[in-house]
Amino acid sequence: MKRNEHSIPDASALTSWRKSTYSGGSSGSCLEVNDSALPSRIPVRDSKNPAGPAITFAAPAWTAFVTSLGRTRP
Repeated sequence: MKRNEHSIPDASALTSWRKSTYSGGSSGSCLEVNDSALPSRIPVRDSKNPAGPAITFAAPAWTAFVTSLGRTRP
């Protein structure tokens, strides 16, 4: 699995992907996150293309993003 700083070309090389509990059921329009694969980076991929690339985010940036989403829910 070749990696660069911001992406993983074949996301299927990683295991333990999960979808949000808020995802739209079986529509397939969802992102998947793997927050256990890499210690300092969080890979995110399109659930419709599991063998496609994953974009990685620095762990603190991902935490800030997820935290901000929690603040925007009604």
